[in-house]
Amino acid sequence: MAKSTTTPPRKRTTKKKNIDASDSPKPNGSSAPPDLDPSEEEIRLRAYHRYLERGGGHGADFEDWLEAERDLKSPRHN
Repeated sequence: MAKSTTTPPRKRTTKKKNIDASDSPKPNGSSAPPDLDPSEEEIRLRAYHRYLERGGGHGADFEDWLEAERDLKSPRHN
């Protein structure tokens, strides 16, 4: 019986992504500059404060969230 002359399968390789210096984490631990959008946690906290300012009434959570985003994204807040 003759030996098989097939070659073993090749390992798949993936191309390495070119990493730009702007993709690397910043020294303060965040991956985005501080002047960009507020974090979800910041918005959540501000929305909760708006809820308390309204007296804790239910049914306006979405509006509280949107207003919190607007507040935190406004130039006067930055």
